[in-house]
Amino acid sequence: MSHLFSRLAAPLVLLACFAVPPAAAKDKAPPVRPAQIEQLYGCRDIADPAARLACFDREVGELSAADQAREITFTDRETAKKARRGLFGFSFPKLGGIFGGDEDAIKEIETTIRSVSIDRSGKYTLVMEDDAVWVQIDTTALPRQPKPGQKVKIKTATMGSYFATIDGGRTIRMKRDR
Repeated sequence: MSHLFSRLAAPLVLLACFAVPPAAAKDKAPPVRPAQIEQLYGCRDIADPAARLACFDREVGELSAADQAREITFTDRETAKKARRGLFGFSFPKLGGIFGGDEDAIKEIETTIRSVSIDRSGKYTLVMEDDAVWVQIDTTALPRQPKPGQKVKIKTATMGSYFATIDGGRTIRMKRDR
């Protein structure tokens, strides 16, 4: 009986894997808009011009008050891109598209070294022009010590680490410290 079960179990498991659509294939829901924005958009559906204008005036006033009270924040794509770049290397939970969607995710940056230090084990700490601090986490030896003013390309790697290539040289694995 167990031999028959084992012969049937494998094909059934494979069939189940293909029958269930992967989670990534599902359409992602758009980020939830703040209530103030939804109410403002709702004014467009009012047929009477005077009532529509009154609605817009009221809702823009509410939106302005929420902005003044810092209950809602506005940003443009370029500002969000700069924020994502400044946070590159840090792990954050998904924040509902506050800095754009996955299609806007930054996969690599290019920056310049401001200062370099080396610890007792020979690993580098690089401080970049934008004050970001990156620490070497592998044991790769570089043929030449990095110097201030050199260009660095940092790309996303695996397991929360990053690859840094200094002036097109050898790649080392790093993590963002601060």
